[in-house]
Amino acid sequence: MKVVVIGGTGLIGSRVVSKLNEHGHEAVPAAPNTGVNTVTGEGLADVLKGASVVVDVSNSPSFEDDACMEFFRTSTGNLLKAEAEAGVAHHVALSVVGTDRLQESGYFRAKQAQEKLIEDAGVPYSIVHATQFFEFMKGIAAAATDGDTVRLAPVGIRPIYSDDVAALVSRTAVGTPVNGVVEVAGPETFQLDKLIRKGLAAKSDPREVVADPHAPYFGAELQETTLLPGPDAHFAETRFADWVAQQQ
Repeated sequence: MKVVVIGGTGLIGSRVVSKLNEHGHEAVPAAPNTGVNTVTGEGLADVLKGASVVVDVSNSPSFEDDACMEFFRTSTGNLLKAEAEAGVAHHVALSVVGTDRLQESGYFRAKQAQEKLIEDAGVPYSIVHATQFFEFMKGIAAAATDGDTVRLAPVGIRPIYSDDVAALVSRTAVGTPVNGVVEVAGPETFQLDKLIRKGLAAKSDPREVVADPHAPYFGAELQETTLLPGPDAHFAETRFADWVAQQQ
């Protein structure tokens, strides 16, 4: 089976390509550095020839509100049009648990717009909602930092190892389209501020983490369950402490 992985040279995409190839599929990484640009349409028609599945794990190069919306609308629109013309039978997209609950954030409004385009396109699809990756804890801390203080809401989060996300995305790609959302999360629930405090301590980072119920998360205020998956989610096995030990 030929599977084209948009964003196939990035953190998740490269792992999806490897896992699919290991299982005997023809996984093709597609990104601007391989000559495929979903924003301009460059290389799309050629790379999709003979493809049964497209996996989109690409991300906006900018987190500015208008830029995010422009990227996801243009990229996804071009991709879905090219897939319909090429006869692709399954579109898989990676998104985020809680996207529909984070609409105060420009980034998540753009992700919601992307999902709506996929739902309305007519190409059979599966949307994978993942909780935030262990690897993204550094970015969460950076976005919440003011001086030497990191302000975060004391709410639940169930982070996941990126390799576990790639594994579920790969299984979803070779399965039957669900025409809906599949959720995946890590094995443990943490309090967001305590998790980041633990992560910074592991790196000997001196910043102080302060619990603030009104602290924005990429522009959105959080409730206790905003970042948590539902009861039917797939729960991965890699624990945060084991990942931290592996990094060290």
